[in-house]
Amino acid sequence: MRYRSLGTSGLIVSSLGLGCNNLGGRIDNDTSARLVSACLDRGVTLFDVADVYGRRDSHAGASEEALGLALAGRRNEAIIATKFGMNMQADADERGISSGASRTYILRAVEASLRRLKTDWIDLYQLHCPDPRTPLDETLQTLDQLIRAGKIRYAGVSNLPPWQVADACHIARRDNLAGIISCQDELSLLACGARSELVPAMRHFGLGLLPYFPLASGMLTGKYRQDAPPPEGSRLSAWTYLQARYRDPAVWARVEALQTVADRNDLTLTGLAFGWLLGQDIVGSVIAGATSIDQLDANVSACASPLPDCVISEIEAVLSGTRDF
Repeated sequence: MRYRSLGTSGLIVSSLGLGCNNLGGRIDNDTSARLVSACLDRGVTLFDVADVYGRRDSHAGASEEALGLALAGRRNEAIIATKFGMNMQADADERGISSGASRTYILRAVEASLRRLKTDWIDLYQLHCPDPRTPLDETLQTLDQLIRAGKIRYAGVSNLPPWQVADACHIARRDNLAGIISCQDELSLLACGARSELVPAMRHFGLGLLPYFPLASGMLTGKYRQDAPPPEGSRLSAWTYLQARYRDPAVWARVEALQTVADRNDLTLTGLAFGWLLGQDIVGSVIAGATSIDQLDANVSACASPLPDCVISEIEAVLSGTRDF
């Protein structure tokens, strides 16, 4: 396993991070514990979760609970990244419960996450999505307070537009706040949009990227076929908003071209996808979910070695002049 600084911060993360949205939900607590233990044994130290992951009935939080149980006795080996800002209860809006990035919400949310995670601190606390109702100054001041109190070590954001990321960095500099060290956004060989504006802004401010959906929800695993529906129980079969990508012939044309590059260089399509991401200087750790140790091992293997420059050039030739999906 290779390790990297997240942006220009002092936070060191494994090049592969476990996306924990399956913990305590799609896989039970015992299976989750075995998976987390296997991660640590293989050198995977970053665990990315969110307070809304693992929804059960009308509330969420099961994934944080499962991760907290799984790390019992090994907390000091792990880097926990969790997120806040989305409604924890299905009927929160109807009941007028505050959510988002307000001071009131953050102070309540961080204490709840700490309890579920069974820890005294969170290594990276991330705003999950934009909150148009709350001034960014308020959010950053509250996160700075939590850093000074030792409840969180670093702060980050996820899914914010590039202008708002830049605004957050300017505000932090102006007000002498700790600010943010990272962005978590979608980036893959099928979704390259972040490279146009977000990535240049991040480079300017010294931020690190934690890309999610590195395999484009399975499209870059080789398990899907253009002439067949998504397998039962797969993400693409359950998440209808992703199915437009699955039905797009241009997507399959790119996947086929990338598979050709992989075959020519004796690589898997998964290895190509992870290797390309880790070839981006902005990337700290690639966030990938797993439900079994076999899946984990495949991801670890795919991240083991950097891609040669000639392979990166072949990939970029495929991506050149093509649209984002």
